Amino acid sequence: MSNKQFEDYKSLSITQVKWYKIVVMGLVAAIWVLYCRVSWPDSTIPHPPRPRPAHNSSSFLSRAFANLSHLLSWPLTPGDRGDILASTSPQTSTYHLRGPAQASYILGGYLEAVLVARDHWGRPKTHGGDLFRAQLLGPELKAGVPGDVQDLENGTYLLSFPLLWVGRAQVQVRLIHSSEAIGVLRRIWREEGATVDFIGYFRGPTGYEENVTCNVNPLLTGEEEAICYYKDEDSGELWFCARPLTLPCDSLVGHSAGHYWDVTTPHEDALLAWNVTDKVLPQGIGIVRVSQERNRKLVPSPEKTCYPGIPAPKPSGFYHLNVWHSLACSSRSFPTANSILGCLASRIVHMMGDSTLRQWWEYLRDTVPSLKPVDLHGTYQVGPLMAVDTARGIVLHWRAHSWPLRTLRTPVASLHSVVRELAGLAGGPHTVVVLGLGAHFTTFPPSIFARRLAGIRTAVTALLAREPRTLVVIKLANTGYKSVYGSDWFTLQMNRLLRAAFSGLPVAFVDAWEMTSSLALPDSIHPGKLIVRNEVDLLLSFICPT
Repeated sequence: MSNKQFEDYKSLSITQVKWYKIVVMGLVAAIWVLYCRVSWPDSTIPHPPRPRPAHNSSSFLSRAFANLSHLLSWPLTPGDRGDILASTSPQTSTYHLRGPAQASYILGGYLEAVLVARDHWGRPKTHGGDLFRAQLLGPELKAGVPGDVQDLENGTYLLSFPLLWVGRAQVQVRLIHSSEAIGVLRRIWREEGATVDFIGYFRGPTGYEENVTCNVNPLLTGEEEAICYYKDEDSGELWFCARPLTLPCDSLVGHSAGHYWDVTTPHEDALLAWNVTDKVLPQGIGIVRVSQERNRKLVPSPEKTCYPGIPAPKPSGFYHLNVWHSLACSSRSFPTANSILGCLASRIVHMMGDSTLRQWWEYLRDTVPSLKPVDLHGTYQVGPLMAVDTARGIVLHWRAHSWPLRTLRTPVASLHSVVRELAGLAGGPHTVVVLGLGAHFTTFPPSIFARRLAGIRTAVTALLAREPRTLVVIKLANTGYKSVYGSDWFTLQMNRLLRAAFSGLPVAFVDAWEMTSSLALPDSIHPGKLIVRNEVDLLLSFICPT
């Protein structure tokens, strides 16, 4: 980037900051969204200026993201004023039935409870904002369903659980993060431009290399003027690297993850420590017995087949005998290799996203012996990966999304944007597109993810316009991380953005968040085979609804 270009960029950035001030004063919030920024309700600190993508997706931003502050809203909290003992404690917080206990409950009804958040002294909290996760579990039946947690913003929470199977059930509640810990996460999203950086590898004609810092924003590269910038011509996404000392900007050949930044104080570290994070509350409700109704042992399955655009209930489903039952549509199981092959015959499946989506590709490869992987000699973490069954005309693709991507060193030429890949698809009844993004965007303010989704939505809309029979499936991000770099609270916000980004389009959703938070299993960013199998079965239910 020349000095003149950089000065022009700085001038544009200053103009955007002026608009930000107007937004904070309460005027023309839609214009703030147009530039893909998120103004938190308590934000008074300007974000560093960011580049505007050349790709025109403003119509989507003005409609689907008309009020990002509302979309990502969370109750404000006063903080603990430096006293860790004033924060919410998983040991002293309590919950109890909302009404009198019953000898048995009716299948299809609800169980309701009241949760009182307390600090480490046992004193009831007077404000909300904690992240609790509630489950109704049936260990003997290998059953589970996520409960609904309603924050009354006064230290009290209402819990509601649908009764979906006959037999014994047990409530379990976990404190994922205290409201004070979430205050730390909010501050990081509000004040920090990033919590990680990346390494760009430049190579000269003689093989000489120079390594520099790269990131989503030029101000995060450690340089103010000596900057190289790169634009994806399909998506308009920009990427920035510090200029090498001797090599030109066009000699960038490699990319990898860089460093995790230290962005917290010792007190903030204590609020996010393992002993107060993701802890089960003391048991407050005894075993619940659900009685049989009309000789049914489960609530009836929906009659509707699984199709794109189907409304999503809450919860979206539940487990019984380790099988996920959708509450939106009549999902199917594909327990054998032959049943999977029968569904995928004559189909080309394009998976684009992160490593949690790569697990789907790996599950199909490992479960179906006739799906043979093809060595494309790429970096496994990035792809592209391909498996084929030539006899049945099945092709499975997976590749990672482009920057920002935390990965081992990989060729820059292998980093294809999702928009670029979608633009190259003709689509049709034999084409399936699966998108799964989120985990690599939690280390940046949500505006970065919002801007990426704006471009992807435009590309998906164009794909469906030229060939409406194309099936597009969105995998929501799953539970897993519990740190400042990838907290479940961040992921929850990513999923809100994903839902909003594709609202109104005929696409299908696989709610990996609920599917990874319904059983008494430890959270993992890469869930085990049981979870992945059920996720893939739901995908196949949309491909082959009958």
